[in-house]
Amino acid sequence: MARKTLLSHNAMDKIMREAGALRVSDEAKAALAEVLEQHALEISAKAKQLAEHAGRKTITEKDIQLAIKS
Repeated sequence: MARKTLLSHNAMDKIMREAGALRVSDEAKAALAEVLEQHALEISAKAKQLAEHAGRKTITEKDIQLAIKS
């Protein structure tokens, strides 16, 4: 059974069609969702550390940007 993702297959379909895909399989949508969610989790964890280091509980856009650069 496939793992439930946070990102919808519809959103994945839109992203891939925006990139030029004419047709997209359900498996491709699920694979992209898993990869993007994993990447988002890694960025979020880094951003959380940056916010905590700055003495904050709130993650800001700047934390996200810095986490992406690191």
